[in-house]
Amino acid sequence: MSAAPEFDPVAFLETAVRTPSDEDVSEMRSLLVETLEDAGVEVRVDDAGNTLAVRAAGANRARGSTSDDSAESAGPHVVLNTHIDTVPPHVLYERDGDVIRGRGSCDAKGPLAALLAAFLAVEPERGRVTLAVTPDEETLSKGAAALSFDREPDAVVVGEPTDLDVCNAAKGRFQATVTARGANAHAAEPQEGTNAVRAAGDLLAALDSFSEREDALSESDALGPPTLTPTTVEGGTATNQVPAECSFVVDRRSVPPETAEEFRSGLETHLRAAAPEDVGVDVDLTDRETPFLAAFETPANSPLVETLRDASGGDVRPFRAATEASYFAELAPTVVFGPGVLADDKGAVAHAPREYVRASDVERAAEAVEATLSSLVR
Repeated sequence: MSAAPEFDPVAFLETAVRTPSDEDVSEMRSLLVETLEDAGVEVRVDDAGNTLAVRAAGANRARGSTSDDSAESAGPHVVLNTHIDTVPPHVLYERDGDVIRGRGSCDAKGPLAALLAAFLAVEPERGRVTLAVTPDEETLSKGAAALSFDREPDAVVVGEPTDLDVCNAAKGRFQATVTARGANAHAAEPQEGTNAVRAAGDLLAALDSFSEREDALSESDALGPPTLTPTTVEGGTATNQVPAECSFVVDRRSVPPETAEEFRSGLETHLRAAAPEDVGVDVDLTDRETPFLAAFETPANSPLVETLRDASGGDVRPFRAATEASYFAELAPTVVFGPGVLADDKGAVAHAPREYVRASDVERAAEAVEATLSSLVR
């Protein structure tokens, strides 16, 4: 690998996994900033906590000043993105040969190490490469939602554990609360009220036919059909009273081009038609400070997908989880890529106490991204 000799992605990863970032990312962000500055790269942390660095054609590596605007503008703008936060609790680092264990080792400090190695190795002859690392992907994605670029990207690589496959699509995730409204009465005289819990049962059953309505979206060739799953139920306030309200939460894994509002309004219309006339039905999207992570799909024959696939030797397939790639896919062709796996044949890996990544895969991922960047900006 032709990465800058002063930067070792595996050594960086070992330090990063030892650095807690489940409750507060400050220490991990400081490590990232110091690593970039030690490599002579100018770094900026914006108001949302994003860490940003740029390598541009004709730029002075130490100061980030562009001396050849024409070379930069003549080439593409490639963004490398991943995140530094992890889910709690912090799991201690261990090394067993090629295997590095610990919280964040594959989600997403392994991918970060690979992207960082490629970023530091590339010397753009045209265009620019931006490293944009967000602080809160595992929660509300405020960092990604606030990201802005003075030049829109032409291609985006999002670092997540994909086992070196190139993931060109992912389902989105919307969440809504369905509320059935009836009328209270004494349980000894149930006919005098309208039982919202019983009505909610009818609404739950009606979820199964939501995909059969006339205006339902067809499934995606890459992602398959959307899914709709009830996850929690709450209703009633007294054991001897006809309940006037019952609600349940649904998880929607969407496919393009469905938006959160299209899902909400479609579900509300469908469920109102299935409810008794004396039952009110409301469907409300969960309040978020940032947009929901919508589904995306980048054509498998796009230059970004084909170039990274050839460099990595992996397959082209969908990613199995929702990611911040959703935000970038609105701007440019976007793929999800990196070392590590979400799960293996023994069970969960990411977000689990047995989380691990292989050091050799981190190096292979770095080589693949570096080769892709070389193809695009050299």
